[in-house]
Amino acid sequence: MSRFDQAKMLMQVKKVQKDLQKLTISVEQGDGAVKVEITGEQKIKKIHIDPKSVDLDDIGTLERWLEDAVKDAIGESQRVAAEKMQPFMGMLGNLGL
Repeated sequence: MSRFDQAKMLMQVKKVQKDLQKLTISVEQGDGAVKVEITGEQKIKKIHIDPKSVDLDDIGTLERWLEDAVKDAIGESQRVAAEKMQPFMGMLGNLGL
């Protein structure tokens, strides 16, 4: 691979990384009681809890919904990032990255 091709590919990878920064993934649990927004970089942007949907006598359920929503959001973010980076994986290995 020529230096030009390497530079071009690295620019494409940086573009994908910027796209992932801008991407927001939303996940809900408990029929919308808990909503988590996360970026394609797996940074949590927002957590919303609908007080009308929460039973204060059952905090364990709220904790489970929150945990599940965060896990689902991270998993979806990882899946999307892997999908977007897949075309570059073999080439990046050849560059030592």
